[in-house]
Amino acid sequence: MSRDKSRTGQQQQTPADTDILADMDHGAMKKISSMFSTLQEKLHRTKRSSSDPGAYPAPAAAPPAGRESRHTGQRFFEYLLVVSLRKKRNEEGYEPHITYQFPKREVMGRVQREEEEKCMKAAHLFCFPEGINWAPLTEYRSETFSFVLTEVDGSRRNGYCRRLLPDGRGARVPEAYCIISHVACFGLFSKIFDEVEKRRQISKAMIYPFMQSLRESPLPAPGNTVTVSSFIPDSGTEIIRLTRPAESWLEHVDFRSLFRCLSHEELLMVFAAVVMERRIIFISDQLSTLSQVVHAVAALLYPFVWQHTFISIVPTVLIDVCSAPTPYLLGVQKNMLELLTDHSDLMIVDLTPGVQTKFITRMGDEESLLPLKLKEELLSRLSARTRHSSAEELNRLVSEAFLSVFIKSVGHFSQHIRRSGNSRLFHKKSFLKAVEHKSHLNFIRLFIQTQMFDLFIQEEETQPNPNAFFHRKVSEYHERKKKEKMKAGWVRGVVV
Repeated sequence: MSRDKSRTGQQQQTPADTDILADMDHGAMKKISSMFSTLQEKLHRTKRSSSDPGAYPAPAAAPPAGRESRHTGQRFFEYLLVVSLRKKRNEEGYEPHITYQFPKREVMGRVQREEEEKCMKAAHLFCFPEGINWAPLTEYRSETFSFVLTEVDGSRRNGYCRRLLPDGRGARVPEAYCIISHVACFGLFSKIFDEVEKRRQISKAMIYPFMQSLRESPLPAPGNTVTVSSFIPDSGTEIIRLTRPAESWLEHVDFRSLFRCLSHEELLMVFAAVVMERRIIFISDQLSTLSQVVHAVAALLYPFVWQHTFISIVPTVLIDVCSAPTPYLLGVQKNMLELLTDHSDLMIVDLTPGVQTKFITRMGDEESLLPLKLKEELLSRLSARTRHSSAEELNRLVSEAFLSVFIKSVGHFSQHIRRSGNSRLFHKKSFLKAVEHKSHLNFIRLFIQTQMFDLFIQEEETQPNPNAFFHRKVSEYHERKKKEKMKAGWVRGVVV
């Protein structure tokens, strides 16, 4: 019996140019969708309705021992933007405005300039998602966060942003430094922003030679390091070492954010809701907390990939997305909570430290979705973490703990993909019959109905070994079980 493929077709919808809800779940290629094309329409409508015809003006003119410093051929980044807030004409409030772009637009071709203009409009909106509500400040703690821009063809860019208060006297509004890159590696760009901010304190002019050196440097392969030289007055030439994590699927993730905000039991309830592809909103006052937590939660699904709407920070202009009937993972600033009028069939998680309850609303069955034995094993493995664990150690511990859930529940899937003529087909009936622990069956029956499982199986049917790491981990698990069984049998034989 082959898998019924009609489910994927039922979940795909035909997008409408001006309908924000219809563009949420469009096609398998939108692994993480921020509805880029719809955002352009929203921006266009906002600009038309503004009394200022220039509301969105054009921008102004070393490796571990024994390991070679290999590179991928990719650049670190595409663009650096400096985004400032300026007072709106004849209206209250502020609007974001690109005051600098590197490389500059005049070095681009006409077609490239037109394409990139769309990206820039979206990027500067995400740098200040709060909208117009700003007041000049005398103190502001700089923060770093990220967002994702997905275009209609499925291509994805990552935006990394550091907001800080520019030098000066008296009250002033923050400015943002934004890097647009095809590379997903939050820790790497956070370190780059440390260098940017250090140079900004000396002179804004010191930033651009550093970014030029960085742009000319090859992006290192996972687990490797590249060195960048940069001159600073009174300090001389500095050598900056930038290392990518060895586990490429974890390089955009810092699981420490999860444990600062959620207990182990709360995290398991969130995980259960995400696995079942539900509507989930995280709220916080901190943009950095929102982006880190939303990305970390999505990473818990590895080797599966969230297939629905994913916006780590929802700008005010896109708040309508929260009313969508389809699954999503969203990060919403806490001061926008009152705009969320529909709380039905929804999990809202408050990431604010010290709040009495983390779940403003939820379905109510999240504690019973995961099989009891898998929950107990997860809690046991998570309790092994210590306060002194490095980010890399914690990432490895957490990822392996949650990976074990999929290994032990659906890891036998490959035994039930069989060749039929020139194609390979997944046989769901025999797969379910072969489930080792019958107490896992209810969870597995629900999970295999999700779009993330459906797309995972489609890849396995059509591509040669697309999830090699997962296959290796499954094999290692079965080898351990076989050895344990042989050892137990030997012990019983000795006793007899």
